[in-house]
Amino acid sequence: MSAQRSDRIELSEEQWRARLTPEQFRVARQQGTEPPFANAWWNNHAAGVYRCVGCGLELFNADAKYDSGTGWPSFFRALGEDVVELHEDRSHGMVRTEVRCARCGSHLGHLFEDGPRPTGLRYCMNSASLDFEGEPGAGE
Repeated sequence: MSAQRSDRIELSEEQWRARLTPEQFRVARQQGTEPPFANAWWNNHAAGVYRCVGCGLELFNADAKYDSGTGWPSFFRALGEDVVELHEDRSHGMVRTEVRCARCGSHLGHLFEDGPRPTGLRYCMNSASLDFEGEPGAGE
């Protein structure tokens, strides 16, 4: 639903497997999911930025993260319209909006319209698809 980026990253399956852990590959490249409440970032409250595990693109700022009660990291906005792509997902007998990294196409999670103000959106993401970079000096 968004235009392709000019800095698009295309790798072979073998290159992705070499770059990512098996769990990251399963989630980010094979549209998997991870268990709720048992993933790296669902309960992270530190200041910083969340990046795509596949290419390092900055996707979400921690100030847009909130506790959705779902057990996955949830955000009410992305860092910009150009950092994510939205795709219709009809898997598992449902119609949902899949969220992918706009630079490398990695599966991040799904977008729902039941989030908090100001956007009303819930980007329900997989920790396995995200790296977190804390702000220097945060938490000290």
